[in-house]
Amino acid sequence: MIHEEKLENQEFLKKSISHLESRGFESIKADLEGFEHPKSYLKKSNGMRVTPDIVAIKNGRKYFFDISLKSEKHSLLKSKWLFLDTLSRMKSNRFKIITTKGHYKFTNTLMEDLNMDGDHLMKV
Repeated sequence: MIHEEKLENQEFLKKSISHLESRGFESIKADLEGFEHPKSYLKKSNGMRVTPDIVAIKNGRKYFFDISLKSEKHSLLKSKWLFLDTLSRMKSNRFKIITTKGHYKFTNTLMEDLNMDGDHLMKV
């Protein structure tokens, strides 16, 4: 999710964190008050700061998570996902997109545009 939408979707972010904790993820960092903030990355091509919504560790492997909810700013979301996916592949980490009922079609459409497979999708 893009930065402007994080304030209005904090409840879903908290629900996603609870879901990850129940799945065995540890050392959870989230772009949310009360949690350690994940590291931001600077995208040199356009100077944009990219911060994953959630970063967690499971079985010694780092996972980047981004929340997918319907948004008007498709290009920003696609750019963020592409950057995080590339970053995670470079460092042998994992990138997952978290979505929920009512947002599947939107998420799948964006993933198809980026040629991402269903392995990136996590439903909460």
